[in-house]
Amino acid sequence: MSRNRPDDSAGPVSRDRSDDSAGAQRRGLLDVLIRRVDPDVPLPAYEHPGDAGADLRTTVACELAPGERAVLPTGVSVALPEGYAAFVHPRSGLAARCGVALVNAPGTVDAGYRGEIKVIVVNLDPRECVRFERFDRIAQLVVQQVERVRFQEVAELPGSARAEGGFGSTGGHAAVDGGSGTSGRAAMSGQAGGNRYASVVSDREGQ
Repeated sequence: MSRNRPDDSAGPVSRDRSDDSAGAQRRGLLDVLIRRVDPDVPLPAYEHPGDAGADLRTTVACELAPGERAVLPTGVSVALPEGYAAFVHPRSGLAARCGVALVNAPGTVDAGYRGEIKVIVVNLDPRECVRFERFDRIAQLVVQQVERVRFQEVAELPGSARAEGGFGSTGGHAAVDGGSGTSGRAAMSGQAGGNRYASVVSDREGQ
């Protein structure tokens, strides 16, 4: 599949950077410095208005057998403003159709990190291999403001309604509640592979 960088398709465009900055401030956008490690990789972009995550792409082709994992480079590095962090989230289409997950989801990109963003993907499908081509979308980057806290040690914590309840203490799941669940593999519509889930090709096309 032929892919062009979005900013290359219409040729060079002359732009007043001061106008861009002012427009970003009016819209409440945060300026983040980004550098291409791979000169041809498309920059992270939001697919739809209102999206929280900007798509990250792999710069290398890779095939994962069932249960295999790999560290995929995205070809970009960023300099986040102090007080912000970026979080690498899985893509729901890859998870549902191909069983692809991120080992350390969400991955954290700290404001002080200047290296290339890399994504640790794993193929959780028990039977099917998953193949990624160069510039396939593999994850989403969500930039958020974060608080830096000061920890204060105390002898006792204040009480709460939940107290120490955890690990399923609130119920809401058949395995926890003791009920009988349905099959773990629900039928899905759309183009399907041998495992009844659509192939990664469908996800590349944004379906």
